[in-house]
Amino acid sequence: MVISNNSGCGGAALSRRRFGEKVARINTSFPHWFSTSFKAYNDRESELPFDQHTLLATIAPRSLYVASATEDQWADPRGEYLSLVHAAEVYRLFHPANVLPLHSPRPDQPVLNGSLGYHLRTGPHDITLFDWNRYMDFADTRLKRVP
Repeated sequence: MVISNNSGCGGAALSRRRFGEKVARINTSFPHWFSTSFKAYNDRESELPFDQHTLLATIAPRSLYVASATEDQWADPRGEYLSLVHAAEVYRLFHPANVLPLHSPRPDQPVLNGSLGYHLRTGPHDITLFDWNRYMDFADTRLKRVP
């Protein structure tokens, strides 16, 4: 199971959306997080050979949960959710229940469908008890105990 918590640019958010933190900024602030070749896409996100939904899709068929926060616009909650929606196309190859609505869920209303989960938590960039409880709820539905 993979969990993405407010990961934003370079994480779950779609880079080509150019919203919130952008590639040039993340390469400047955190150059040690990425290959130096990623700098070629500073202010040129539309030229990226793939976007973050492709990264999320490579996790399939393993369970994937993405979480965002209402006050963390820097991480682009809408872009994080859309990335998960687009990754769901690959997840559906493994199970038809892996469908997510195009519209983002309301704050504090988790969506759990098949191997996918998402929530938009009220508040800032953080990992809170609300987040952990949702992750544990998701794990309870996805991971089976071996006797």
